[in-house]
This record gives sequence, structure tokens and C-alpha cells, in this order.
Amino acid sequence: MELKNNIHPSAERLNATFAALSDATRRAILARLAQGEATVSELAAPFAMTQPAISKHLKVLESAGLIVRERDAQRRPSRLNAAPLAEATQWLAEYRQFWTSSFARLDGLLEELKDTRKKNKKHKHKHKKHHKEVPR
Repeated sequence: MELKNNIHPSAERLNATFAALSDATRRAILARLAQGEATVSELAAPFAMTQPAISKHLKVLESAGLIVRERDAQRRPSRLNAAPLAEATQWLAEYRQFWTSSFARLDGLLEELKDTRKKNKKHKHKHKKHHKEVPR
């Protein structure tokens, strides 16, 4: 699949992105990091889990390329890297275009069917007016 600017996301990168996004905790971490960088302890605060458990989630996000972890003296802040999200969004947009055009074709077909039914009803109605049945 070709994306804008001839960028071709690898299947592995898309798989890693969607796998990372499949977990609600990781999505919440990304939402938090969209507001700015944070340390493991800051990221762990809203969750009922240990820092090592949060660190495992961060490793998944980092290996998917969704976050970057840096060393800053004693701190090791994480920050969002949105490029894989943009690639996933573009990949999904290709399918959105497919479904949009499919639905548009379906709408056209339904309108044709409605018009045909209306014409058939008018024809039957006219036919009944001109040809009254004789009782037997």
C-alpha cells in the first residue's frame, strides 16, 4: 500500500502499532504523553499497578516506536512519537475511502430501487383504473 509522500509503512511496524494500541493501559499512557513528557512514576500514578508493570507497557510502546525514552540526569522521561500513529491513521483512511465509496454505490442502488417501485406502483394504479374486472 502506498501512502502520501510515497511512505510505505512496513507490515511489522503497523502490526506493532496496532498491537500496542490494543491495550487500554497503553492507550491511556499515550493520551497522557500527548500532553507532554512524563516519568515512569508520573505515568504509573493513575493506575493500580506497579512501576515495573508500567515499565513493561512502556517497553511495548517503545518497541512499536510510539514513544521515545530519554535519559535526563536522574530522570528517564518518556515522550510521544506520533509518526507511527499517523501511518496507522493513513492506512485506516484508505479503508475508509473504500467503505465510503461502497456506501455511496449502495445509496445509488437503493435510490434506483425506490424509483422503480414508485414507477411500478403508478403503472399498476393506472392499469387498474383502465381495466376494471368484470365480476364472474
